[in-house]
Amino acid sequence: MSDLLTPGTSSNRQTSHYRLIVFTRYPNPGTTKTRLIPALGPEGAANVQRSMTEWAAQTAVALRNSFQFQPHPLQVDIRFTGSNISQMQAWLGDDWLYSDQGEGDLGQRLLTAFTTAFEQGAIAALAIGIDCPSITVEILAKAYNELKTRDVVVGPADDGGYYLIGLCRVIPELFESIPWGTETVRQSTLAIARKLNLAIAQLKTLPDIDRPEDLVIWQQLSKQNTCPKSGQISIVIPTLNEADHIAGTLHPLQKAATSADIDLVVVDGGSTDATLSKVTETMGTTVRILSSTPGRANQMNTGAAIATGEYLLFLHADTRLPANFPEQVHAILNHAHHIAGAFELSIKDPDARLRWIEWGIKWRSRLFQMPYGDQAIFLRASTFREMGGFPRIPIMEDYEFVCRLKKLGKVAIAPHVVTTSARRWQKLGLWQTTLLNQVIILGYKLGTSPNTLTKWYGRKD
Repeated sequence: MSDLLTPGTSSNRQTSHYRLIVFTRYPNPGTTKTRLIPALGPEGAANVQRSMTEWAAQTAVALRNSFQFQPHPLQVDIRFTGSNISQMQAWLGDDWLYSDQGEGDLGQRLLTAFTTAFEQGAIAALAIGIDCPSITVEILAKAYNELKTRDVVVGPADDGGYYLIGLCRVIPELFESIPWGTETVRQSTLAIARKLNLAIAQLKTLPDIDRPEDLVIWQQLSKQNTCPKSGQISIVIPTLNEADHIAGTLHPLQKAATSADIDLVVVDGGSTDATLSKVTETMGTTVRILSSTPGRANQMNTGAAIATGEYLLFLHADTRLPANFPEQVHAILNHAHHIAGAFELSIKDPDARLRWIEWGIKWRSRLFQMPYGDQAIFLRASTFREMGGFPRIPIMEDYEFVCRLKKLGKVAIAPHVVTTSARRWQKLGLWQTTLLNQVIILGYKLGTSPNTLTKWYGRKD
């Protein structure tokens, strides 16, 4: 809607409207849906958070499109935590009002949201979380209708809380002295409402998705959910102290990243240099920046967990993609027998001996279908998630991942090159680096611990 507000604006503040308040958290792995982590891991739990938030946003769109209380419009206020407005807009679009949830317990945050809504002209306001994907347009419309004659409407959750609360005016007492996070939240809220002689309406009881045992409900519901954005490529770049290289990697992506067909995610593992400022300076709001514990596998899984594209492309921070990479990705992955793909490799150094290394990589990749991570591996997001992502090991994650991919189909090589830094070969020496790589591979095949291999390799990312 064109008249939605953004925080800090004053236009249309007093316009009469209906307000839908959606409470959510940005899907940073390890900080969201934590009770699902034992079953899904941090990235998997974050992916559920992402999908359920998008589900709630889709429901809000459908409600707005069918809204029956004209001439008053429906405004949607997404109350978030764990992020900033630019990241939220990059994720969910700019067609909403975004507000930070603020400080305090859930009651204080709900009271703030309702107070703001009515100060800005709301006739009636509903607040929901994203934990109950069973909420439908019909349920929300019924709640607004109930508020024509009732003071408060409550949607009971089967865990003793509520998935929805609606008011036609601010009633602070409903959010005070409530034992949040317990099985008596709804009971306590209704007791206060009755003590205040409020007219109460209750909707049907629905399940929340909070615990591993609830996942079967989500799996059933998510079969009806929309697919990832068709044709979109999500590029995931893990970084750790890459200030010298990241701008060069991102510059060729500037034009592509302004397109809806490209979703760019940088996952930083705790850089202490200017990496993140370089990312922001180069890409502005066209990139989503996440933080995670270091380790390339962990960082790539973290980025993939919030990626929105139909395809995933994993790009090292010192590697540049060819200008026509989208066409190459689509051409390979649209082939029925191709499970994944990668590019040929060019090493940015005039040393003639490196041409021999490039030649060996070319034939290793084509004959044995064994590209490595610096060749920008890409595949369908559905395939990646079915495989459970990259193995959580500190080294050889790309080698192991490609070995698994080969069992599912052909790993094709695009006839165009990515250009990578020569720093690995410059640091130790060309032949020493090549020999060390082969020793690491042999050690891995013989069952040497990945932690030991990491020490041999000297890898810190």
